[in-house]
Amino acid sequence: MPTGTLFTVSAPSGAGKTSLVKSLVDSDSQLTVSVSHTTRPIRPGEQEGVNYHFVSRDAFRQMLDRNAFLEHAQVFDNYYGTSQEWVEKTLAEGTDVILEIDWQGAAQVRRLMPDTVGIFILPPSQEALRQRLTGRGQDDDSVIERRMDQAIDEMSHYPEADYLVINDTFEHALEELRAIVLAQRQRLKQQQERFGGLLEKLLRH
Repeated sequence: MPTGTLFTVSAPSGAGKTSLVKSLVDSDSQLTVSVSHTTRPIRPGEQEGVNYHFVSRDAFRQMLDRNAFLEHAQVFDNYYGTSQEWVEKTLAEGTDVILEIDWQGAAQVRRLMPDTVGIFILPPSQEALRQRLTGRGQDDDSVIERRMDQAIDEMSHYPEADYLVINDTFEHALEELRAIVLAQRQRLKQQQERFGGLLEKLLRH
């Protein structure tokens, strides 16, 4: 059984990352998304263990002390982290894993696991991003401006990824993500692990 591939998907808030990743994972049984731990308060419609593992700051610090996170980062006033044990176990079982994390977390993961494939998602324009953030109806104008400033800073880190997807049309962006995942599965290392017996027979004199 070939080892799974670890993907990081980064994007500014409002770029459509979560919706794209959900659709991608729902259509691919060999792919799963890591559920991060966070100190952020739960939002309406979210579920514990589905969107995030919601924990207190004290519980998060205890996990940090145990080196339980593959990566962790502070975003605005909250903390996020990915369970290293869960990721390594899932990859060893042959399942590809997607981490939805910011550029800081993606950089941490890359240092620990150099084979990680980085994907960055960008909106088609600043205007489109502002409309998406405003359309949520959850934040006032000052928060929107703060998020826009943060988004512009985060978008500047796109060159650190391996692949870039512009989310102008949702279906097109989703197809591009699917193409990236499928291409990684055809890489020589994965195919050698998957078809080792066949390759040996093909080369036998």
